[in-house]
Amino acid sequence: MKKFASLFAFVLLLSLTNCTNKAEEKETAEVFPVTTALQKDTIVTKEYVSQIRSVKNIEIRAQEKGFLQNVYVDEGQYVKAGQPLFRIMPQLYQAEYQKAMAEVEEAKIELQNASTLANNNVVSKNEQRMAKAKLDGAKAEANLANLHLSFTNVRAPFSGIINRLPMKLGSLVDEGDLLTSLSDNGDIYAYFNVSEPEYISYQTKMADRGDVHVNLLMANGEQFPQAGIIQTIEGEFDAETGNIAFRAKFPNPNALLRNGETGKILMNFPLNNALIIPQKATYEIQDQKYVFVVDKTGKVVSRNIKIAYELPDVYVVSSGLSAKDKFVVDGVQKLKENQKVKVKYQQAQQVISSLKLQAD
Repeated sequence: MKKFASLFAFVLLLSLTNCTNKAEEKETAEVFPVTTALQKDTIVTKEYVSQIRSVKNIEIRAQEKGFLQNVYVDEGQYVKAGQPLFRIMPQLYQAEYQKAMAEVEEAKIELQNASTLANNNVVSKNEQRMAKAKLDGAKAEANLANLHLSFTNVRAPFSGIINRLPMKLGSLVDEGDLLTSLSDNGDIYAYFNVSEPEYISYQTKMADRGDVHVNLLMANGEQFPQAGIIQTIEGEFDAETGNIAFRAKFPNPNALLRNGETGKILMNFPLNNALIIPQKATYEIQDQKYVFVVDKTGKVVSRNIKIAYELPDVYVVSSGLSAKDKFVVDGVQKLKENQKVKVKYQQAQQVISSLKLQAD
């Protein structure tokens, strides 16, 4: 009975060994595709959070004190330059203007009388000059009263859209109180911050070639149909963030964009001799990217790489890999460090092209 049990155990061990050997033979028989990084000039698109501002956006405030007698517009209404917006109780200023004009007429009569008497040598020429000075003073007071009266009629300084109306009809308005704000949205500005390395790249590779066009991704994820142009860059970097502010101008013919919106600026950066690899060739450990490089002996060795940019299906590598290094494209999850493998080389251009075909 013991001999039978020993024989059974030997046969079982032999069977398991054969199965293991067959599995190892099957594993080592698998051929892994390898390639090298594709080295080429390319363009990457960077996104920047932007704040949208109207080219013209001003606060309209009261210049005189009084009750809000008339409101001629509504919130969100489009108005033309010179169109009446508000009227602040003008009676007091009308009375002051009428009084000033009456004083002007009185001064005119006095000047006329003084001139007649001076010409007849009844009074001295100084009397005539004093009457003339009095008339000039009365005219100045009348002009000032007329100016105050004109301030009671608030008009649009330019064409645009009326915003919130904090003051309602009949409100007591003090000098300097906010009546509304006015936005001209025919053109808009988009402000966004760029890091120092990207600023240098822009200045050396793009600005000198006139490549200053950018696009805008709106809040709903759709691209704004009009392209923008980078107009200005701030004079200095922010010491806290290390960024510098750019300003792009966009035409806004349909007034789709409004002051205060947000979006994302899409700006293209050219890369010379960039190293491009498939994303599927990498694996991640603690937020670090790795590839399996095949050495001269046929063993795979993990290599930590740094990613400069992420594009659809591919990475642009900044360090950790050279153009001559061969790395495994598919099946990296099956490999172990220093494992000897059979490989089949594929052209880098063919590998990258196949990714695009699969995406299509």
